[in-house]
Amino acid sequence: MPWKRGEIIPTNLIVGFLGSGKTTAIAKLIEQRDSGQNWSILINEFGKVSIDHALVGNDLTGIAVEELGGGCACCTLAFTFKPLLAQFIRRTKPDRLIFEPSGVSHPAKVVDILRSPEFADVIDLRNIICLIDPKDWEDPRWRETAVFQDQVQLADIVVLNWSDIRERTLIDQCRDWVESFRPSKQLIVESSFGAIDTDLLDRKFDINRFPLFADAHPLPSTLSTALPLVPQSSESSTHHEYGPEKQTEDGEVHRQPTPRNPLRFQNAGKGYDACGWIFHVDDIFDRDKLLDLLGYVRPIVRLKGVFRCQNDWWTINRAKDATGYFESAYRRDSRLEIILDRKTSGWTEFESELLQCLAQ
Repeated sequence: MPWKRGEIIPTNLIVGFLGSGKTTAIAKLIEQRDSGQNWSILINEFGKVSIDHALVGNDLTGIAVEELGGGCACCTLAFTFKPLLAQFIRRTKPDRLIFEPSGVSHPAKVVDILRSPEFADVIDLRNIICLIDPKDWEDPRWRETAVFQDQVQLADIVVLNWSDIRERTLIDQCRDWVESFRPSKQLIVESSFGAIDTDLLDRKFDINRFPLFADAHPLPSTLSTALPLVPQSSESSTHHEYGPEKQTEDGEVHRQPTPRNPLRFQNAGKGYDACGWIFHVDDIFDRDKLLDLLGYVRPIVRLKGVFRCQNDWWTINRAKDATGYFESAYRRDSRLEIILDRKTSGWTEFESELLQCLAQ
């Protein structure tokens, strides 16, 4: 039955570092859900341009997707996150809620929000599932961060993803590291392409877990509880089932892209630099030129995009050394988001290279 006031919604967190396969895992969970169930998916992106609604099946019956972009729900967007979540639940009335925090978000504060008095009568927080790419564990830059460690520490279930393309020795070493956490993980499984079973969402465990670095992402002191219920950036939150918002509640009209003149959104923080573009629907790309550019540009931590090409629409999904291309059902506009682990002044130059990929 659809959610009604007084009923508790089974809720899961799917956490993991950038490129660990969280969004793909959610898409595969959606494919397994019981017919007739309404699922609501809330995705937090560090970048400001939303891409994941094109990847998780927002066009499917019974699936509602909302994206909160431009920062982390645990800190910079914490005050926006609460009213957005409440509105999302009221509007979509889900049988299950899945929240995917940003790959650089600290999960402890997200858990605190979901268990806060505002949501205690609505949300039943069940298993927290953490996806790990063993290659990320191998890199001390990521393994030694508070965010990476607490994503594992707070998880009930850890999924060692990309097991089909990682060396056996590396997977086993990563597993040994995960097994060193206390209290022990209830379950450690291996997966390829983020495939996990839906029964993991509701498997019952009775262990309470506490973060190792609870203050890793403090709330900014400059934020005010008077922030609007709907984020002011056109890409901070998009109600995708109703199409793009053209006007905010305070009357601000959002800019719109024009042919060969995309919108650009930049975001930086916590050692990361992100930039996203939205192109007009009439901009048509030369697929070969585009994929050559996006497939080989270095260095990147995360790259996601959906593009209108001469013969079809294509999605590119790239994390570190792995790149995937596939046809997309998305048709609204072309868009791209790139996240780097260092600051750069080269976004304008890169935008010029993107424009050179447009078909003449």
